[in-house]
Amino acid sequence: MSQTALRRYEVVDFAQIPAIACPCGDARRAFADVADFPATIHQTQITLDARAHYHKRLTETYYFVECAPGAQMQLDDELVPVRPGMCILIRPGVRHRAVGRMTVVIVCLPKFDPADEWFD
Repeated sequence: MSQTALRRYEVVDFAQIPAIACPCGDARRAFADVADFPATIHQTQITLDARAHYHKRLTETYYFVECAPGAQMQLDDELVPVRPGMCILIRPGVRHRAVGRMTVVIVCLPKFDPADEWFD
């Protein structure tokens, strides 16, 4: 039996994942190819020009790792101040965008699908 077949866990090094441009900045998405894991985990560098968007099926949980002073999340029509250590659950249909520079870890359930990003 191979070493891979014996392993019951997955390891990812976000530094080894190519960044993909997204409405928020640059995302590195992990575990999309792991069939028995129902989510994807993203490390995202948020830029100042994040675009408001929403998802019809996806639920995202943002965990804030680093935030510039004054960083906020726009959730529908509300601006919520954020700082490292905070976490926000964003249900389907909530229009959202990051305001200010930050690094976030996003848990996306089910797995991220670029066809489920909607803009007004």
